[in-house]
Amino acid sequence: MKLYSVSLMILSLIGLSTTIVNAQPARESCNSSLPLNDLTFNASLLQCVEAWSLQNYILRYARTVENTWSFILSAPDSSAFIGIGFSTNGQMVGSSAIVGWIPSDGGAGTVKPYLLGGKSPGEVNPDQGDLTIVRGSLKIESVSSRIYMSFQLTAELPRQSLLYAMGPAGFFPSSPDYRLREHRFVTTTTINYNTGSQSVVKGSPHSKLRKTHGLMNMFGWGILIIIGAIVARHMKQWDPTWFYAHIAFQTTGFLLGLTGVICGLVLENRLKANNVSTHKGLGITILVMGILQMVALLARPDKQSKYRKYWNWYHHNIGRILMILAISNIFYGIHLAKAGSAWNGGYGFAVAVLALTAIGLEVRKFLNK
Repeated sequence: MKLYSVSLMILSLIGLSTTIVNAQPARESCNSSLPLNDLTFNASLLQCVEAWSLQNYILRYARTVENTWSFILSAPDSSAFIGIGFSTNGQMVGSSAIVGWIPSDGGAGTVKPYLLGGKSPGEVNPDQGDLTIVRGSLKIESVSSRIYMSFQLTAELPRQSLLYAMGPAGFFPSSPDYRLREHRFVTTTTINYNTGSQSVVKGSPHSKLRKTHGLMNMFGWGILIIIGAIVARHMKQWDPTWFYAHIAFQTTGFLLGLTGVICGLVLENRLKANNVSTHKGLGITILVMGILQMVALLARPDKQSKYRKYWNWYHHNIGRILMILAISNIFYGIHLAKAGSAWNGGYGFAVAVLALTAIGLEVRKFLNK
């Protein structure tokens, strides 16, 4: 019965990793019904395209009146501004954009046109640009954890090169200047308004690599390695099952963590980042400690050896330091990436469950002495 209980506990710990993924905002597709009731045009005319699959941006549009085009852009409410730009050449500079946001404190939403005059925030000017916007058509609202930004343009045919952007988490432009900060993610597409077909010209810069880096390190160093340590400490009465389980968790965690570190080094090189030296240093330190732990396994003395107690001291303490550094560096990486509350909350919940499980098992071990 005890074996069944501990096994169930381990399976539960593995399952909690899904909470990080499930913490992401609700997804939508073109098959989803449009939950807006106060539209000034016929919603049945709208065509739909999954504009940015990675960030789940959905664009609905239609030529609702002669030379009047109606647009609705929806995206997960990630506590950041969303934007759509219309470009003549597929480039950001020189484009005109519509940007909207709803403050997380429950304040009123805002939608504004912007002229993307350059790549620095000071060159992105509010209430400018060459889009002919129908008066009173700029609207934004939040429904079921998604933002819906709608607007109408007067044009024979809107520009077909479209840019989509997501701002940094937790930042909202404010009066009097309504300046934007540099976007967190961006992509460029071209669209055929007649057929609804779309092609990606330029994907969000390294966003998939960034996400892979975070997830691999989180699951590897920050979850599986910790579960493996719990198994080693509290399942030794089931020898040798505990040992094989411990090796399986630690090896899998190490390989995922190694992949995460490699992704991070590639990402740093591509982004030319100059603010990640501490994060990088901690990551390399964790990797070196992980390698030492794997090598130590090969040099593990017999239980009867007089050196076994020194090996145990080394193996246990290096492991503890590794886990503390890993948890700290994961949260620091989330901060550097401005990934937002979903990542912090998801991983924070995972760490809390692991910590409470370890404490509970320690209490039970103490009481059973």
